Amino acid sequence: MKKAFLAVAIILGAGMGFIYAGLYPVGADSRHHAVTFWLLETIRERSIARASKDIAVPDLSQPDLLLMGGPDYNDMCASCHLAPSVGQSDLSLGLYPSPPNLSTKRLMQEAPADARAQRSFWIIKHGIKASGMPAWGPTHSDERIWAMVAFIQHLPELTEEQYQILTARDGDAHH
Repeated sequence: MKKAFLAVAIILGAGMGFIYAGLYPVGADSRHHAVTFWLLETIRERSIARASKDIAVPDLSQPDLLLMGGPDYNDMCASCHLAPSVGQSDLSLGLYPSPPNLSTKRLMQEAPADARAQRSFWIIKHGIKASGMPAWGPTHSDERIWAMVAFIQHLPELTEEQYQILTARDGDAHH
């Protein structure tokens, strides 16, 4: 029993020493170790799946949602998650982990559409700690967030011209 206690105390002491010595590289230009990356990705994905599973998904097929969500996406998301024909931006290159390019791929293609919508809604509303993804819930209604979800679902199919039309904001609109 004493040996187990001593071993735990040594491991905890070494861990605290590592933490307080500042030895772990936290710069966004320094990649995580494979185990750290796996741990963080797994924690993030399992947490989002648990938190979003009971969200009721409204009808996202209404064309008005695209017109409502497009300008918000362009203003708040495109600098990181990009637009059609935009391969990278200063922000997308500077963030780690890199944000997904939502204009070229559908996330979780194997998941049911409702699960993808629930996940997107939860992420937009609550953000993700230490990733650069802000929580838009404090400043945006659920209706506006669902409109962004609807827009994101169609984004990979849009041409550059369609994107420009759907993201144009009226001159008197507030954002």
